[in-house]
Amino acid sequence: MSDADRFSETDRSSDASDPVSVFPDAESMDLRPGADDCYKCSTCDSVCPVAAVDDDFPGPKFQGPEQWRLERHDDREIDPSVSACSNCMRCDDACPSEVPLSQMHNTARAAYVEGNVPRLSRTYLRNRLLSNYGRLAWLGSKLPRLTNFVMGLSVTGWINEHVLGITSEREFPTFATETFRAWWRRRGGAQVENANKRVAYFHGDYANYNTPAVAKALVRVYEHFGYEVVVPPQRCSGTPMFANGMLGDARRAARFNVETLADLVADGCAVICSCTSCSMALRQEYPELFDFERTELVAANTYDALEYLRINEDLESALEGTETDAFAGLAYHAPCHARNQGLDGQALEVLESVEGVDAEDVGDSCSGISGTYGWKRERYETSMAIGEEMFRHMARADADAGLTECPTCAMQMHHGTGYEIHHPLEVLEAALSTPDGR
Repeated sequence: MSDADRFSETDRSSDASDPVSVFPDAESMDLRPGADDCYKCSTCDSVCPVAAVDDDFPGPKFQGPEQWRLERHDDREIDPSVSACSNCMRCDDACPSEVPLSQMHNTARAAYVEGNVPRLSRTYLRNRLLSNYGRLAWLGSKLPRLTNFVMGLSVTGWINEHVLGITSEREFPTFATETFRAWWRRRGGAQVENANKRVAYFHGDYANYNTPAVAKALVRVYEHFGYEVVVPPQRCSGTPMFANGMLGDARRAARFNVETLADLVADGCAVICSCTSCSMALRQEYPELFDFERTELVAANTYDALEYLRINEDLESALEGTETDAFAGLAYHAPCHARNQGLDGQALEVLESVEGVDAEDVGDSCSGISGTYGWKRERYETSMAIGEEMFRHMARADADAGLTECPTCAMQMHHGTGYEIHHPLEVLEAALSTPDGR
């Protein structure tokens, strides 16, 4: 069986024999203890983008350690407000005591869904669909032009809004006429063989089905630096599943990814991601929430794509003398999941070496979309209110296009400004493909 066939089958499969206890028991709590380390300083609440625009949202302190204590000691039910958390994970980065807030949110949200959201309810079905985007995308990619036409119809928007609860305010992502994996097969896979420099590319669903230009840019940039790129079978990273309380789905996807990627790591590959939410999931959320064998091995060897190059290559020298006139004015937004990994300034630092690229940081505000969060009808207004600061900063910047590493942040940036949005890897590819880029 080919990698492509294996990918298609595993991505659509459902392993009902792999049960999951959604709320941590004593054993799983040992994965990342710390609830009792919270001393109620409220730093997490002060950085929460949802709490900043929604007075009814109690904030991450309540959603995390306070609710955790109540559930453990008083046998109280999970508060439904946990579903209003966007899973931006800013609270993790802000907490001075390193309380595992997002881990608590993820497990509490899963417990709430398990105990309070009926399986045949519109909310459950809608969230399950959004969480498992890869399965629908696989189907939609078979007839991409037809899918794009149908998803653009006003009647489809009405059905999404009134039947499924998916906002009709947003334009549905366009499917590429050729997926990244189809392109990869057509070109014959890796064009560089190098046993000493090998990376396994975790591209995720969106780069495969919707923005293969980003995935192609990664391949070409890495091959420029002499890397052999491996594209393994993979499932969704699980980020949308965590955010929607579908921890059973996330567990099955994570188990498959860990088993596949761990073998490649053991064979000398580093795992690289072009989406910072994917790298965040593999690095932090997997070891926090799951105890599969070799989970820590994969987490310790996972990197953002640009981060890995900065560690292992002299990018300043490599980019000296390069130029491109395709990206003159860019408004750069660092995704929350990039900031949480300490990667928020790296794109600007790298691209400042490229002549003709003028990228301006538009601040540390959250985009507001947070994956599937801003696609829900009841969360759309909150999402846009959170994003308003970013929209204003983009409008003030000397730019007519946007730049970010996160595909859903890119959706929100385009939705709020009308700008075309690029990935740093696309800019890097353009610079390195010039004659002076060698």
